Amino acid sequence: MKSKYRVIVPTCGAAILTALFVPASSACVGSVEAPFVIEQLSANPGSPLEGASAESIARDLRGAAAGHSASIVGMWKTMFLSSGNTGHNPSIPDGAQLDFGYSQWHSDGTELYNAGSRPPATQSFCMGVWVQTGAFTYEANHFAITYDATGVRTGTRNFIETITLSPGGTKYSGTMVINVYDPQGNQTDHLTAQVVGQRVTMDTTP
Repeated sequence: MKSKYRVIVPTCGAAILTALFVPASSACVGSVEAPFVIEQLSANPGSPLEGASAESIARDLRGAAAGHSASIVGMWKTMFLSSGNTGHNPSIPDGAQLDFGYSQWHSDGTELYNAGSRPPATQSFCMGVWVQTGAFTYEANHFAITYDATGVRTGTRNFIETITLSPGGTKYSGTMVINVYDPQGNQTDHLTAQVVGQRVTMDTTP
């Protein structure tokens, strides 16, 4: 997918946002402010090959034709894009990049995500669990404990993903709900997003 700003390199996410927001009353998960990096949202998040290049589609189809069972297990290059948050305070335009990074989905049903947009001191990792819900569909539930720059805990972020894997297992896409809680467990914010992922292989470059 492309925009006039730059080319998408497809994520969960799992998930962690530069672009999440700091309301005046609580430092939650970073800051959301212009200028935004805008990417093209998918018209159908359940179709991971939508907008893919002919070469990428051919590669995926070759994988499917080889008879290998597509699996979410492995390492993924991930991106989260804001979707449906124009009424948020502050407003976040559709397609704004919330986060990018690398995730690993493990065969035991656990998942790990390293967020590229957050300083490690404020928590750049989250951990989760996943289940397969259909032939190519999955759900993940993961959490990150957040801190401010001085090391004071600011709360917890919860990311819930619903994704579809391509038939050849080279890409995934879907939707995400992000809920933010303060240290006392009170919900302080809510965002929705699209998530895209591209499998990392021995040939993958940054």
